[in-house]
Amino acid sequence: MNLPAELTNPPSEYSVIPFWFWNDVLNEREIIRQIDDFERHGVSGFVIHPRVGLPRNLAWMSEPLLGFYAIALKEAQRRGMKVLLYDEGMYPSGSSCGQVVATNPEFQCRCLDKVDHLSGTAYQLKEGENLVAVVTGRNGRQASIIDRKADSVIRGLHYIGEGPEEDEPPAGDLLNPEAVDCFIDLVYRRLFDRFSAYFGETIIGVFTDEPSMLGRCREENVFPGTKGILEQINAILGYDFTPYLAALWSDDAQEAAKYQEIYLSACEHLLAKTYYARLSSFCRECGTQLTGHPGKADDIGALRHFDIPGQDLIWRWVLPDHPSALERGESTQGKCSSSAMIHAGKRRNLNECCGAYGHELSWEEMVWLANWCMIRGVNMLVPHAFYYSMRGCRKDERPPDVGPNAVWWPRYREYADAVRRLCWINTDSKHVCHVAILGKHNLLPWRAAKVCFENQIDFNYIEEGTLLDAEVTTDGIRLAGMAYRALIVELEEDDKVTAAVRTLESANRVIRYTEGSDETRLVASLREIVPDDVSVWPHHPGLRTRHVTKDGIHYFMLFNETKEAVEPIVKLPVSGETYLFDLKTGAAEACSLEEALSFEGHEMKVIVASMDVGLIKL
Repeated sequence: MNLPAELTNPPSEYSVIPFWFWNDVLNEREIIRQIDDFERHGVSGFVIHPRVGLPRNLAWMSEPLLGFYAIALKEAQRRGMKVLLYDEGMYPSGSSCGQVVATNPEFQCRCLDKVDHLSGTAYQLKEGENLVAVVTGRNGRQASIIDRKADSVIRGLHYIGEGPEEDEPPAGDLLNPEAVDCFIDLVYRRLFDRFSAYFGETIIGVFTDEPSMLGRCREENVFPGTKGILEQINAILGYDFTPYLAALWSDDAQEAAKYQEIYLSACEHLLAKTYYARLSSFCRECGTQLTGHPGKADDIGALRHFDIPGQDLIWRWVLPDHPSALERGESTQGKCSSSAMIHAGKRRNLNECCGAYGHELSWEEMVWLANWCMIRGVNMLVPHAFYYSMRGCRKDERPPDVGPNAVWWPRYREYADAVRRLCWINTDSKHVCHVAILGKHNLLPWRAAKVCFENQIDFNYIEEGTLLDAEVTTDGIRLAGMAYRALIVELEEDDKVTAAVRTLESANRVIRYTEGSDETRLVASLREIVPDDVSVWPHHPGLRTRHVTKDGIHYFMLFNETKEAVEPIVKLPVSGETYLFDLKTGAAEACSLEEALSFEGHEMKVIVASMDVGLIKL
């Protein structure tokens, strides 16, 4: 079989694009040396990420610092490498290392707070505070709900002395459109004006990193706020939230959780309008792409504003052979970004992986995390991180270095080439998938997803707002080239999508699944509704599958996500010859599906077949 040349040797755009921590005194010769070292190990891109440890003469957005940007960009352009620009010094994004607040103190991050009235005396507002409402709690006592400046910071770029204590610049108000416009002017506009010649070909996007409405807040028991917050929340909710404000601080945990969820959800909708939409619009005007990721692993609604939707695997929250790979919110993030990409008609989605996994991160874990992402449809990896310097306390700042300073660097090309090939397969391809799982804009269910994964039934998440944009008939859901024949509903749906869900339900295309539901019945129901695709015998719950077509070829990705070696018979919906593609070498050899396939623990295999041989059943 003649494989596409680009599969064997994909272009540089499919390379891993690691965070490159600029965290010490910078030197032109050293920057060029490290870029050369990256390229020799199969790395054809990077994210310029100014990081804590920079000397103070290389301040954020200063001309000396941007001068080193120019050196790196010129070298990247010469080598045909791809670059993402990080938008903050250091994170969370949106404050320009304190420059937003320095420009206008009224742009400081704000919060909603409750102040109890003492002895029946009304609260006297202090300078800079705004009265939102006077409320009466369950105990009959009155309190003032106020909007005020929060004691909130972000991480800075410089150590205090030799560290590890760091500067903590004040956080900006991301719910204030004027503050966000100031951030855009200070960072995005200046980067574009300075490096416009590189945008498009070398600079492929700007990375915004988990913007937070409260920054790194030093206070407890406060909620996101901004001037005029209640009016904006009311407009989003469609009713007056004033009667429920006191419940945010209720002593009844269940009541508090209910109204906190409502309020914070509305705030996230406001953040999408004031922050993500503004950044996205500016990037489009400049002919570049907005990328990065929001604060939560299942914040799928915010991703509609990203040209390259993203998420991040951090803090060992997802691990091999651990429930975290399939359970709780972090387990949804791979499908979160890839589903957002597919339904918005984007080409790429990314994952910032391995961040703060600690010095104990192993080569095997790093490879597993990459495959965990790819089998879920991720097609750009941003490893966290390659360190410019390991001097002093820098080596312990959100470790590990997963690149040049790691023990596996001599064999890194093996990893980089395999990732590049998988990214190519997952890009500009047609996902063969007929199951959708309904999610909220800020919450994706995982229980039904776990059952699907363990039974080789592929799916995508569809957010309620996206469902409203789809064509919904008794035949199923048509959206962005996808045709879903079954919809799994695990969370109580919002009233706005009730009509769409009922249409599908009338044709027996809705399967409701909640905690405690019968897994066997879910699988049986799906088998009745959707066509057969990949199946294995005997049943192996650790095997994950993904099927895409591209340029006349079927690609079947099969990942043994567990450490147990298995030898299943794999049945594919194709006839004719099939080939096993070696991700490490780029070679392919004929394989027979009449015989069992041997999977080592944590092994990824790719089977290819020409679409000319025809389909058995799809």
